[in-house]
Parts: sequence; C-alpha cells; structure tokens
Amino acid sequence: MTKYGYSEHKDAVLKRLNRAEGQVRGVARMVEEDAYCINVLTQISAAQAALDKVALELLRDHTEHCIAQAKTVEERSQKATELVSAVARILSR
Repeated sequence: MTKYGYSEHKDAVLKRLNRAEGQVRGVARMVEEDAYCINVLTQISAAQAALDKVALELLRDHTEHCIAQAKTVEERSQKATELVSAVARILSR
C-alpha cells in the first residue's frame, strides 16, 4: 500500500475535515432556520478557511514527502507539476 505524506498525521487531517464537515452542516441548519444572511456568510467563510488549512497541510506534505523523496529528476518534475496544478485549482475558486 502506498504511503503519502499525510499518513503520519492522518488522524489530525481527519479531525480538521470532520470539523469542516460540522461547520457545513451548521450552515445548512442556519439556512433551514432562516438565519440572518450575513451570519450564514460568516459561517461559510469559516468552513472555507477550515478546508484551506487542510489543503495547505496537504500541499506541505506533498512538497516534503512526494517531491523531496522523488528518485529521479523526471519524477521530481512530475510531482512539482502536480503541486502547481493543485495550487492553481485552489486559487481559481
């Protein structure tokens, strides 16, 4: 089985994701309860920030694990290209 950079702290990543999931459920509940729109938007921002933190951690792990441990220049270049593509997707939202 392939081990990825986040494998060593998978529990922490899952904890952050569970927290973000709870925030999204909270946003849905706020909408169901007709909460003030600015308050809903504030909670959406908090959920996005939680996911951004997970994404940054995974990007760091990719850099430290996948790129740093690449065995060839070609593999390192491929992993760097993957990293840049992932950052572009995150920035394009």
